[in-house]
Amino acid sequence: MDKGKLFLVGTPIGNMEDITLRALRVLREADLVAAEDTRRARKLLSHHDIHTTVTSYHAHNEREKAETIAGEVAAGKRVALVSDAGMPGVADPGFRVVDECARRGLEVEVVPGPSSLTASLALSGLPLRGFRYDGFVPRKRGERRSRLAELLREGEAVVFYEAPHRLLETLKDLAELAPERRVVVTRELTKVHEEVLRGTASQVLEYFDDKKPRGEFVVIVSPGEEGEAPPLPELAGEVGALVAEGLPAREAVRAVALRRGVSQRQVYDAWLETKDGS
Repeated sequence: MDKGKLFLVGTPIGNMEDITLRALRVLREADLVAAEDTRRARKLLSHHDIHTTVTSYHAHNEREKAETIAGEVAAGKRVALVSDAGMPGVADPGFRVVDECARRGLEVEVVPGPSSLTASLALSGLPLRGFRYDGFVPRKRGERRSRLAELLREGEAVVFYEAPHRLLETLKDLAELAPERRVVVTRELTKVHEEVLRGTASQVLEYFDDKKPRGEFVVIVSPGEEGEAPPLPELAGEVGALVAEGLPAREAVRAVALRRGVSQRQVYDAWLETKDGS
């Protein structure tokens, strides 16, 4: 019996021509293509005159399908795993089947391809000695603001995906948490309506004043400048002002931390130091 193998195949993020010769060969020679969306996969295969059998593999069936696909590989099949676009397993289903195959000692091979993440970083024009990738930030406002504040504190560039119906709220959060930082938003890369928007979060927001966000977005926030953290007396003064207005100290500390993009502990310590010194 031939030895089976799982192939992780990068597929186009828009333009059908953005696929490697190796990827086409693997898809053509595979016994089975496991796809996040079988309709999209069949469209891609048809475009390149490939007729390999396709099976579904997505977020709602990945637990049971991971075992099934690993079983096919164990039985000697060559299985190509693809997502809707880009690399499977990166903000897309895929990691469970990779983990299951690895657990069974089965061979896994990656066939690199397009990625909206790296394409957006290349287009950004930002200094990127390092960056923090965070997939999709939380949907709920409080959780999202806390997560963004945490990411911005690290000082590196931050990159994440965002859905069109949440983009404006996320940009509003960034406008408050990091008003001076440069923001690059990419949309529908390699497709007909590809766009790259640059400016502060507030400036990018203005673009959508009369235009509803549509499509798939990647958001990149520039690295923080060295010494960007606000002086401690300023933090303490802002807490004191909110407390004087009647806000409980705990809520005041949290509000200032979110607005300034620093930790609550840092704000609290600054406030305590001011109180103790007064």
